[in-house]
Amino acid sequence: MTTRTRRWINNALLYLAATAIGGFAGFPILWTFLTSLKVESDIITSTMIYIPRRITFENYVAIWERSNFPTLLANSAVTTAITVAICLVTGTLGAYALSRCRFPGRREIMMSYLVVRMFPAVMIIIPLFILMREVGLLDSSLGLALAYTAFLLPVFVWMMKGFFDGVPPDLEDAARIDGASRVGAMVRVVLPLVVSGLVATAVFVAIGAWNEFLFALMLTTSTGSRTWPVGLQLMVGEFQLPWGTLSAGGIISIAPVVVLFALMQRAMVRGLTAGAVKG
Repeated sequence: MTTRTRRWINNALLYLAATAIGGFAGFPILWTFLTSLKVESDIITSTMIYIPRRITFENYVAIWERSNFPTLLANSAVTTAITVAICLVTGTLGAYALSRCRFPGRREIMMSYLVVRMFPAVMIIIPLFILMREVGLLDSSLGLALAYTAFLLPVFVWMMKGFFDGVPPDLEDAARIDGASRVGAMVRVVLPLVVSGLVATAVFVAIGAWNEFLFALMLTTSTGSRTWPVGLQLMVGEFQLPWGTLSAGGIISIAPVVVLFALMQRAMVRGLTAGAVKG
């Protein structure tokens, strides 16, 4: 077997494996989309109906006009935006400090971030609920965003530290010799070099906040601050399960994520493949 033939077989196997994994991951989304287009009689049947016999958009109209789903999506957008903003400001400064400054306890701080991620969220939900109630942030978008930040900020710091480590410190030293401050050198020299990584990390945090369910369920009690995952769960009744409406809500909910990926795809690929391998 020649080298060219072996390479062709390897590439074919890689493409076949990638196609199989992509199909396995994409089939639930395709099935949800097809279910959202079905009438109730095509969903609740004794035999499986894969393709809708009659396409309808009644489920989308119902969830948009006959429920508070638009408000839930708006609440999710506000909470996600606050979470990303907090992580961008505090996480960028923290990651830069941990990357450039050498001080006692630096390693311990990084390890404490990992410890935070190791604990299941359900273990701290009751203390967090009591804390939010005492400080008056229960059932608010700001309180929910702070709860999200507690779990997403460590990931942000760890990822951004890797990107900052990939930038030579000599560039900042040259800027500081020219009269720039530490923060000025970071903003004018370092951040433009890691902007792709910053975008990739911010998108990762945004998706985590957008899809979070447990904190949103326990820390919100009114439609003024509930997010869309909680809204979908509350649509499930004791004696009724509206599969068509739930599927339509799921498709509407993932649409912003798909659009975000489409807009940020190149920046994310550059960021995730650029120098984020250093610890």
